[in-house]
Amino acid sequence: MDARPTAFTTVGITGKPGDPAVIELVERLAPILAARGCRALLDADSVEANGPGHPERVPRQELLEASDLVIAIGGDGTLIHVARSLAGRSDVALMGINRGRLGFLVDVAPEHLNQVACVLDGEHVIDERLILQAEIRSNSDDALLGGGVAINEVVVHRWNTARMIELSTRIDGEPLSDHRSDGLIIASPTGSTAYAMAGGGPIAHPNLHAMVLVPVCPHTLSNRPLVVDGNSCIEITVHPGFIDQVRVSCDSQKDLTVHEECRLVVSAHPTPLRLVHPPGYSYFNLLRAKLGWGGPPSQPAHGGA
Repeated sequence: MDARPTAFTTVGITGKPGDPAVIELVERLAPILAARGCRALLDADSVEANGPGHPERVPRQELLEASDLVIAIGGDGTLIHVARSLAGRSDVALMGINRGRLGFLVDVAPEHLNQVACVLDGEHVIDERLILQAEIRSNSDDALLGGGVAINEVVVHRWNTARMIELSTRIDGEPLSDHRSDGLIIASPTGSTAYAMAGGGPIAHPNLHAMVLVPVCPHTLSNRPLVVDGNSCIEITVHPGFIDQVRVSCDSQKDLTVHEECRLVVSAHPTPLRLVHPPGYSYFNLLRAKLGWGGPPSQPAHGGA
């Protein structure tokens, strides 16, 4: 993490479509940005606010291209949607204001908008996160047939069938496993607290350059979660009889179709995601708060030491 001050001159604001609280937060953010001389842009594709004193409304793509800081108002899903659009942009940072539920990524509470002022004043933490790129490649000539970006995870999963699917996995060209399961999750450290954790995978600190492989309901109980280096190349081949029952999902927001004589290749995206946190951010405090690890200590039994 890098705690050096960074100047943000153009701030884009986007939010969860249809959430009336987004407009109220925009109205509270506008004077904070204006007081610091920031140019403010509002995502016309998701936020309908256009009253006196509201930021200029522009199409989302224009907002993303012009901003050096993007503020996403909503839950983790809203932030992930924006983050996927920023893949490859090392010059743009992203911050979330939580209007969702659990909120591992959107860590500014609506009642603490003073933290946004601190960020704009240079009191913040820049957190660079590994993200994933997924590619469907031909086995014959390695041609790219489809692809996507994932902030949390790439999932190979069954669909339109109650049967398990059969997969083969290779790491850097070396055979790893042939297994039957409901699917396979390849998660970034950020995504280790999402679907991968629900599937029994480990929590990986977000600053690790690593990827987590978690089988979904494997037929063989010895098929366990695995953590590999972030420089690894993970290749997954669906056995021929299951091609029509398998899909690939990136963050549950983009689907890829596997074809015969092709494979899924997952690796680290060359450009990390730049997240901005307010001063005092602590990942371990976040885990304590979100997972309920921060309860009061238990009291010893009467008469105990």
